[in-house]
Amino acid sequence: MKENKYDDAEFFAAYSKFPRSVDGLQAAGEWHEFKQLLPNFTDQRVLDIGCGFGWHCRYAADNGAQSVLGIDLSEKMLQVAAQKTNNPKVHYQQMAMEDLDFVPNSFDVVLSSLAFHYTPNFSDICRKINGCLTANGKFIFSVEHPVFTAEGHQDWVYDQQGNPKYWPVDHYFNEGQRDAIFLGQHVTKYHRTLTTYLNTLLQTGFNLTKIVEPMPAADLLATVPGMKDELRRPMMLLVAAEKTK
Repeated sequence: MKENKYDDAEFFAAYSKFPRSVDGLQAAGEWHEFKQLLPNFTDQRVLDIGCGFGWHCRYAADNGAQSVLGIDLSEKMLQVAAQKTNNPKVHYQQMAMEDLDFVPNSFDVVLSSLAFHYTPNFSDICRKINGCLTANGKFIFSVEHPVFTAEGHQDWVYDQQGNPKYWPVDHYFNEGQRDAIFLGQHVTKYHRTLTTYLNTLLQTGFNLTKIVEPMPAADLLATVPGMKDELRRPMMLLVAAEKTK
């Protein structure tokens, strides 16, 4: 299955109003941590998987990348990315992550932000990424945290006054498809355990260099309504790895 909810007009309109969609990386609660995992982009060839509006692509190019290719299944996403991009080093291509097919040594760095929980084929994708990276190439990505995805509905349990009471965690070890509600619509996502995420990387030729369960940036905690609730459970998992074979 190749999730392409983002080309649904109603869903895309709602997504486009998200703070991170409007204001970019600075409005992303995990950016202050994700940025610390990124390598020196000088003269690097970069691939961004599930590039969305192209924020990370432009950041890499602005910080010295030799070339940046952003891929995404969503035509609407790529249209906005192209409109926002005026750096000739950045190019976009419509492609599902499952269809990665680049020759060996095509890239020095592979990035992905909040995309891999949309695919059941994480191990296959990791093998393809390994195959197109140079020796010691860097692989940095974020996904929704397994605690966040486990139960499936991805919403708080509320008290009688409508306040978040607790975040449900259930069926943690039952990996696979989840029917999540996101922006008021049903979206197919895939839950896998922390063990599976990390061991898959080790089994597909990567060495883990950093793992982060990010808390929101202090300025967002102070200014964004509801952001303090993000301290009650992890929402994201950030991983940095390096190709070893």
